[in-house]
Formats: sequence, structure tokens, C-alpha cells
Amino acid sequence: MLLCGYYGEHNLGDDALLQVLVSQIPSDWDLLVTARDSDAVHALVPGVSTVNRRSLSDTIQALNRVDALVLGGGSLLQDGTSFKSLVYYLVLLWIARFKRLSILLWGQGLGPLQGRFSHFLVKQTLSGVSAVSWRDPGSMGLAQRWELDIPMVMGPDPVWRHPSPPWMGGNRLILCWRPTPLLDIKGWSVLLDAVDRFSSSGCAEVIWLAFHADQDASLWNELRSRDLIPERLCRRSLQMQAESLQQVQSLFSESALVIAMRLHALILAATAGCPTAALSYDPKVKAAAQLADLPWVDLNDALNADQLNQQWQSAMTAQPDGSQIEQLKHDAQLHETMLVGELQKLSV
Repeated sequence: MLLCGYYGEHNLGDDALLQVLVSQIPSDWDLLVTARDSDAVHALVPGVSTVNRRSLSDTIQALNRVDALVLGGGSLLQDGTSFKSLVYYLVLLWIARFKRLSILLWGQGLGPLQGRFSHFLVKQTLSGVSAVSWRDPGSMGLAQRWELDIPMVMGPDPVWRHPSPPWMGGNRLILCWRPTPLLDIKGWSVLLDAVDRFSSSGCAEVIWLAFHADQDASLWNELRSRDLIPERLCRRSLQMQAESLQQVQSLFSESALVIAMRLHALILAATAGCPTAALSYDPKVKAAAQLADLPWVDLNDALNADQLNQQWQSAMTAQPDGSQIEQLKHDAQLHETMLVGELQKLSV
């Protein structure tokens, strides 16, 4: 079986997706995983074979060695990153259809698709897959409007099923932020002023946790070079690279509050019972926060430092109620049910 996704790219969210996916596949299947950094994937899931995901020809050749193709987690069928990225996955799906492989889309998001041609290509391609589990109502709704005649189900993001250590509490504020064009200098200034004021009232340390090594690590230096980070906040800040899921979950379990832009940082913090608030740069972040009944702010809207400060104070001091999170964990099992059911058909 070929597991195809954004794996081995030093993105902790996709690492979590891969771990959950592999844990749900029966042990009698041999796994081949697309990866940029094969060592990183082997550290996550020992014993699997890998193929260079950045080589389309190598990945196409890998289809000759498998009985099934699984697109595992995330929003792979989208042209927001680039049309080239979309074509990569569509080519794999069409070749898998030609080879009559079973094709499963597990925990997928659909879109954004910005052009009519992208819509047409994805719609035609999806008509030939075996089954799909979508991770959000928007994706499911679009697929239903296309009237696709394939088995489809919808549940919360699969990472809600990732095991997490219990929250112990602490006095660290953790920021899982990413660069975003939604914030101009004024927007960043308001946001950083709110963090400065909030962290000065009881947080011993502010950890800037780069969840995606390639994209997030430069944010601190960029903000510093623009002289946007207040000096008081600089003195209590610590930059940190997210190196493993275990490291991240340990940090979350000992924090006072996690303020997350990254979707899977939000989910991993919330599953541990850690006080969590969202800054939504993408509808998927807002949707996850709403599902978990967590406070959120849409970065498309004008920011207000006082309101942010009040929201974070409320999030940090609220009496924890894990019932909503437990329900999400339960509902996210739907992805495993679909996957195992389809694989059992192939084993007969």
C-alpha cells in the first residue's frame, strides 16, 4: 500500500497525521510512504519503506509495487499552494485508476480550488476513487454538490485521535504561529501588543514554537527586523524548533496557554486538555476551534488588543470541560472505520 501525503517535510501536523494513519492500518499490510526526508519518517513509523515524494516519476513507479493508494490527511486536492501541487496528486490518482488500484482518500480536505479548470479536474478524478472520508463539512458539502457516486463519510480531523499526555499546568505561554499575508504591520503590532500585555501578568516565559521548520522559523527574525516585538516581550521570549511530537506534547502539557495558528498545534494542545485559543488564518482553523468550543479570532477581521487579552485570560482561567474534546475523539474514529472496512474488502 502506498501512503501519499506531505510526509517527511518537517511539519509536525503531517507527522501526527501519518502516525494516526499507520496506527489504523491492519498489521498484515506492507507500507510504502512518500517522504522528502526518509529518516524523519522512519523515526515516526519504524519499519516502513519510503519513496521520494519530490520525484513524481519515483512515486509513479512505486504504484507498480502496491495494491492500493491512500491519500492520507490534509488538504492535498487544492490549488491554493500551487496548481503544480494539485497536478501532482491528480496524476497519481489517474495512473492508479488506470492500474485498477483501490484508491482511498482518508481524512481529506477538499480545496481551496480557485479556478474552474481545477474544479473540473478534481471532480472528474474523484469519480474514480473507491471511498473517501472528509475532515470537514465544507469539503463534504462540495463533494455532495458534485453528486459523486462514491462512498463518502465526514468526521473531525483524524489528529483528534492522536494520543496525548494529560495537561499538568504551568506558567509558559506557547505561540504556534506562522507567516500570513492577512496581517500587515498594524495587525502584527496589535497582536504582539496583546501578547506582551497578557504574558506580563503571570507567564514566566513565551515560547515561539516553529511547528513547520521551513515556514515558521523565520517569523521571529522577520518581526524583530521590523522592530515590531516589544522589548519586554523580547526579554521573556524563547525561540524553539518543534523537533518531535513527543517534545511538542510535553511542552503543551506543561503550559499555561497555547495560542495557535497552526491547525494541528491547536488540535494537539486541545486533546491534552491544555487551555487553547486560535488565530484563524484559514477557515479550517476556525472550524476546528468551533467544533472544540475553543475561543478564536479571524485574522481577516480587525484585531483589538483589549479583546484579545480578555479572550486569552478567559481561556486560561476557564474551568476545563473535556466532554466536547472526547466527543471529537469519538467522532474522528469514523476515518478508521472507513479505512479498515475498505481494506477488509481487498483482503477477501
